[in-house]
Amino acid sequence: MKRINLFTIILILLLNAFITMALINKYGNKTPETDTFVSPGTSQPSKASSAKRINSITEAVKAVEPAVVSINVIKTEYVRAVSPFGFGFFDFFGSIPLLRQVESIGSGVIYDPKGYIVTNAHVVSGATQIKVILPDKREFSGIVAGIDEIHDVAKIKITGNNLPVAEMGNSNDLIIGEWSIALGNPYGFLMNDSKPSVSVGVISAVNRNFAARQDRREYKSMIQTDAAINPGNSGGPLVNINGEVVGINTFIFSESGGNIGIGFAIPINSVKTILAKI
Repeated sequence: MKRINLFTIILILLLNAFITMALINKYGNKTPETDTFVSPGTSQPSKASSAKRINSITEAVKAVEPAVVSINVIKTEYVRAVSPFGFGFFDFFGSIPLLRQVESIGSGVIYDPKGYIVTNAHVVSGATQIKVILPDKREFSGIVAGIDEIHDVAKIKITGNNLPVAEMGNSNDLIIGEWSIALGNPYGFLMNDSKPSVSVGVISAVNRNFAARQDRREYKSMIQTDAAINPGNSGGPLVNINGEVVGINTFIFSESGGNIGIGFAIPINSVKTILAKI
């Protein structure tokens, strides 16, 4: 009886060993799923989740972003200084004209691999010094190569190699309600970060016309968009879902000076006609 019990025990042990070896051979050194658990608050990049977030807008931004530049301008302008004496010689001649340097920031987009950049005329008009900064952090001195003050379009020339270029689209086939993407340098943020700011909206209207202003500028057939456009965005591109430049962001309607969803861009077809003349 003892022999039978001993034999049974040995048989059970051998059977367990056989099962264990079989499991090892089947699963090898695979780590259980519980070992890959990520505790809350810990982030790990997921290629699958990143792929899901990629869409037409992100692809359009990726296509045009390298060619969007910051334009840092120094201008010299006259200001009228009032006499501190309040009477006498200075009162007879009135206020005193003085020269001062003013720094301003705008945006632009490279449209020609030879180093030509399109922007608004009001960004560079009267500039004595122009510095252009690319998203890859390269900096160049620029010169005004042509300007149309009336229609508020200018081109800047820089000298460099391997310059990124944005693709120009067709503003004549815009559809009301289609996506619009504004890129640029609002409030000078690009001076601290080489990447342009991006805002998204839709084409709200086309062919908006405005009466001539005191500065004699004329804005005709303008594109209206609710993509956020703020000070510093002037001269930056308005882009469609295909990553093509369809307009040059120019001004906004706002009592506060900030964006309220009514921005305007010069149609790129008009811009191309002007660039060919200046």
